[in-house]
Amino acid sequence: MGMQQREEHGSLLDGWNAPPNLVTYSRIVLVLIFLWADIASGPWGVKSPWLRFAAAILFIVAASTDKLDGWMARKYNQVTELGKLMDPIADKLLICSALVVASVFGEVPWWITALFLIREIGITVMRFFVIDTGGTVIAAATAGKLKTLTECVGLGMLLMPVWALSNAVKDPGLVSLPGGGPTLAHLGTGAPNWWFGYYALASLIIMVALVLCLYSGYVYVHGVVQARRSS
Repeated sequence: MGMQQREEHGSLLDGWNAPPNLVTYSRIVLVLIFLWADIASGPWGVKSPWLRFAAAILFIVAASTDKLDGWMARKYNQVTELGKLMDPIADKLLICSALVVASVFGEVPWWITALFLIREIGITVMRFFVIDTGGTVIAAATAGKLKTLTECVGLGMLLMPVWALSNAVKDPGLVSLPGGGPTLAHLGTGAPNWWFGYYALASLIIMVALVLCLYSGYVYVHGVVQARRSS
């Protein structure tokens, strides 16, 4: 039965060189460059604000190409099983690497990153299990797409070294965001109020993304179970 399903859906490598998939591969390369720039810039970009700014731009560009390859795949009828698998994996590499570095730098609490990682790794393993047992890869649902959007917006805001736009702070200090947000090691006692609002908003969006992340994970698991029962 499994072999019949595999033949019916075709090989996973069918259409591996389709233009939408090439865009996805390019996004993975951008992730590696972004990761280097982010790490090299140091916590909050204190070592090199310009390198941190470059990392933020690379993150935004890599995240934006997600819409490009999806649009190309639908417009030119080049939706492939490999594309449906690699597209979310590329997104996970981008998001998870950004979260891990942010937690190492003390910008995002580790428990938030851990929940994201557990969900993302679990869903990825399930995707491979579905393929291995002859099933069809289930594309991302609306909740999953909203999750990705809020993740990218929140992390993109967090990556931007907006503190470098002002000369108000000359001596580094420790200032916590309202509501127990991340500690900003680069802020001093002269930090403008809008900095707190900006980073508090970024933290709030990341929390919304976490809720959507867990909910969309449940939706995906439920969809896989229902599909297996009806097959």
